[in-house]
Amino acid sequence: MKRTCTAIVGPMRPNFLLLPPACLALGLAVTHWRGFALDWPRFFLVLTGAVAAHVAVNALNEYADFRSGLDLLTTKTPFSGGTGTLPALPDKAHLALVVGLAALGVTAAVGLYFLFLRGWLLLPLGLAGLLSIVLYTPCLTRHWLLCLFAPGLGFGPLMIMGTEFCLTGSYSWAGLAASLTPFFLVSNLLLLNQFPDREPDRAVGRNHLIIRTSPQQGVAVYGLLLLGSFLVPVVGWLLGILPAGALLALLVAPLALRTFRDVRRGFNDLSLLLPSLTRNVVLNLATPVLMALGIYLA
Repeated sequence: MKRTCTAIVGPMRPNFLLLPPACLALGLAVTHWRGFALDWPRFFLVLTGAVAAHVAVNALNEYADFRSGLDLLTTKTPFSGGTGTLPALPDKAHLALVVGLAALGVTAAVGLYFLFLRGWLLLPLGLAGLLSIVLYTPCLTRHWLLCLFAPGLGFGPLMIMGTEFCLTGSYSWAGLAASLTPFFLVSNLLLLNQFPDREPDRAVGRNHLIIRTSPQQGVAVYGLLLLGSFLVPVVGWLLGILPAGALLALLVAPLALRTFRDVRRGFNDLSLLLPSLTRNVVLNLATPVLMALGIYLA
């Protein structure tokens, strides 16, 4: 029983599941700022679909990496190289596939509910989200540009604008602008996590940015995306799209600068890179939450 529970829970990667609530907080804050009453039951239904989507992509990725042999080649860290669950329990590997497909079904069911409630304008986001989950490991990781931006697109515009539409029945420029900060940050999250796995990824046919170019180019892109994530609230405020409260996200800008400095110095040394991987996760959680809090209070 214990082995079965481990095989079910491990591929979900529960320690990573704080990211959907952090991102959806932005969609909720924009909804409030636009003057809509907060519909908490429907928000928690959206949150259920978003967490299920994250579980689905985690579990399906874990299963595919086990089947390809990638999990046997990587050096495990808390943020990369897989969880090690399936190599330890190979006879239970099918449970990861079951979990992934079940979670995908939950996400699709939530999406269908809101599609009938709010209308067909939700359909493009919903289809893009489902396709990105199913195609991420077998297809998107084979193209460096899609691999770079698919995670950010999923946790940024798809989740945040989807939340806004599910709660209000409409999109807004504020929702789009707010979604760009997680777009840059989550793209960076996956980019930085690919540094320790560069050679194993290459061996199984992946083709992300660091393989396509070089680690040095990856560091440069990481810096640009990090800069973009903090320019979003500033430019959004200057253009009058976002309230001044969105600038609360800048409180973690010093941490971002320190992280980029350390990545530039230690990208080829895993022992030096690990603290940056940790701070990168903190940035992905703290930045959208602070930005959401500022917009909500505005």
